[in-house]
Amino acid sequence: MKKGLLSLAIIALMVLGFGNHSKACTNFLVTKGASTDGSSIVSYAADAHVIYGELYHWPAADYKAGEMLPVYEWDTGKYLGEIDQVAHTYNVIGNMNEHQLVIGETTYGGRKELKDANGVIDYGSLIYITLQRSKNAREAVKTMGELVAKYGYASSGESFSIGDPNEIWILELIGKGKFGKGAVWVARRIPDGYVSGHANQARITTFPLNDPENCIYSPDVITFARERGWYKGKDKDFSFSDVYAPVDFGGARFCDARVWTMFNKVKKGMDKYWEYAKGNIKHDKKFLFNGKKNPNKYASNRMPLWIKPDQKVSAQDIMAYMRDHFEGTELDMSKDVGAGAWGNPYRWRPMTWEHNGQKYCNERTTATQQTGFSFVAQCRAWLPREIGGLFWFGVDDASSTVYTPMYTSMTKVPETWAVGNGAIMDWSNNSAFWIFSQVTNLAYTRYSYIHPEVEKEQQRLENKFKAYTPAVDAAAQELYKTSPELAVEYLTDYSCNMGNMVVADWKKLYEELFMKYHDGNIRTRVPGQKTPKVVQPGYDEKWKKNVVEDHGDLIKVPASSH
Repeated sequence: MKKGLLSLAIIALMVLGFGNHSKACTNFLVTKGASTDGSSIVSYAADAHVIYGELYHWPAADYKAGEMLPVYEWDTGKYLGEIDQVAHTYNVIGNMNEHQLVIGETTYGGRKELKDANGVIDYGSLIYITLQRSKNAREAVKTMGELVAKYGYASSGESFSIGDPNEIWILELIGKGKFGKGAVWVARRIPDGYVSGHANQARITTFPLNDPENCIYSPDVITFARERGWYKGKDKDFSFSDVYAPVDFGGARFCDARVWTMFNKVKKGMDKYWEYAKGNIKHDKKFLFNGKKNPNKYASNRMPLWIKPDQKVSAQDIMAYMRDHFEGTELDMSKDVGAGAWGNPYRWRPMTWEHNGQKYCNERTTATQQTGFSFVAQCRAWLPREIGGLFWFGVDDASSTVYTPMYTSMTKVPETWAVGNGAIMDWSNNSAFWIFSQVTNLAYTRYSYIHPEVEKEQQRLENKFKAYTPAVDAAAQELYKTSPELAVEYLTDYSCNMGNMVVADWKKLYEELFMKYHDGNIRTRVPGQKTPKVVQPGYDEKWKKNVVEDHGDLIKVPASSH
């Protein structure tokens, strides 16, 4: 098979496990000046109910002039067409390449009439083709703009996180539908020392028109909207999100609320946006929008695109933020009757439902059961590029995964995490995704008891990896002095060993938890005895109260039998 076909064959394999995951992903972004160690940090959770978590790998490769690259839609596997291949592509591990360029995404949808059924580039192939062709964030923005302009854009509206060791950008893009080829888009650089995020709602509103160092946009992003009759104001007052993807209740409550949880953890005073996060959107004409009156009736109480944190943020902080369930807020689902007797903060889909003609909703938390994979990527400018890219990768629910270090110069991936080892309807006893899913789904059954044990093992491993990292970096740097190739081999071996070790540990964890919580018991080993100690704690008072209110007379034990 030709190398060009091989690269996209991997995409074709991936998409067999994908379904449309609109309104499904979360990205947090930390610039190097806002991080504790000076690294740029980008996190991403790929959330969909049919997504299979695995670690993608495209080796660096060279191609002959005239070779073509077939493109398949990431969500469906549908063949979209082919594009010109480039002479050389870069090594890609997951969503990060050998030059420490990282790209994540969240789908916001936007105006339905702007999806182009004839486009050749969808949002997934746009990410992975760009990672193979670009060295830094600015170059990636340029590449993505050129690809959709030349070949057409096949998806709905999308927000992209694009980071490198020095800069992080947000690019928001939407196609032109039947009105033209390509897409309209805006990319903004997050100021150094600030943090940002996006979660399935377009976040770029107004933007500077004459600041190419910090803002790049397609030349027709405003004129296209004018031609459609969607905007009539001044150019300087044009808001990308409010024109192409206006925020509504769901955009705030199910999407931006996840960004709010991260903002709220890093900066005081974010409670002023809490009503917005709950979906209570204002359109007050008297309210000043970006310091001016609000003649366009844009939502007037939206959160800022970025904020300056009160304290610097670490990669481990971001891992914790990716595990949020609205703890400490009134939206915490572990506190209501739906949580059952053991405080489960999850609700199965559908997310909205009706009762007596009234529509209600479950919350969409950052940590969610349908996550296929997630990552926290660090781009570290002070290290050689072969050593600097550190891709903390996990599969299944972020709340119970173990973020495992993968260096992005590695030439292979762990067998247990590799593409082809299982699929969403193909069981593998040696697959990271299925092993983690076993543990996670067991924890859902008695969350308040089992999940703390999962967290304990999770933190043990992640703390070990954190402690190992300086020594691994140092050893790699020492090898690099005499042989960069040997340093890459060392980092490949380390990453693969840690990945396979984590899966082996998680297999053992599942066995221990299953035996301990078997049949509703809580069993613990007694040294020197064959028979374990057994505890049957029953149900909490809230559960008892709800059962009595619902079923009391039928299950009441007569007083004479007490």
